[in-house]
Amino acid sequence: MFEPAAPSDGPAARAVRVLLSPWCRLALLAALLACAAAGMLWWQPQRLLTGDLPERMTGPGALVVYALAYGVCTTAFVPRPFLNLAAGAVFGSGAGSGTALAGTVLGAGFAFGLGRWLGQDALRRLLRARWLTAADRQLSEHGFRSMLVVRLLPGLPFWGTNYCAAVSRMRWSPFLLATAVGSVPNTVAYAVAGARAAAPTSPAFLLAMAFIAVSGLVAAGLAWRKRAALRGG
Repeated sequence: MFEPAAPSDGPAARAVRVLLSPWCRLALLAALLACAAAGMLWWQPQRLLTGDLPERMTGPGALVVYALAYGVCTTAFVPRPFLNLAAGAVFGSGAGSGTALAGTVLGAGFAFGLGRWLGQDALRRLLRARWLTAADRQLSEHGFRSMLVVRLLPGLPFWGTNYCAAVSRMRWSPFLLATAVGSVPNTVAYAVAGARAAAPTSPAFLLAMAFIAVSGLVAAGLAWRKRAALRGG
């Protein structure tokens, strides 16, 4: 007795397989990010620094709305310093710092999820360069420590590090925890600077700007040393 032949896939099944393929999902991610970038260019988020807002936002609801908007904006390539300064200017040092930190974790989670679900399968096949494989191994094996250092030292694009972590084998929990802990110092510094921008000679503003400048110089020095080590390796 011959076993009945397995039914061949129909057009619908083949279409679903194509849509769920790694390269199709990567194309969808690229399209989403391109639309997000275009939207941010049209919106011009730098207006937040000049106070170009419909009305001054107040109350707990405004904090939640700003944190959600912050997360979406960072996913769409808006630099965090703009949003941190604006959070301090709108909500003050304390509430602005907390709101910006919540938005930071939300934005990191949004980007990590998008990169993990839509881009990881395809992009991992492209990890051929030595520095790419080294970065992937570092994030996969020492995720929390590596991401903590990245968050503590400014300079690397926030969205870029999020998507790089998503392509690696780093787990969700160390990624989000390292982001929350490591982002505190610079987030607070920018929020304080935004809150005290009207008094640029105040001690709080000067200390915040000094911290931002010093952390930036330290990050630049470490990046230079790492680059020299990679060239010599």
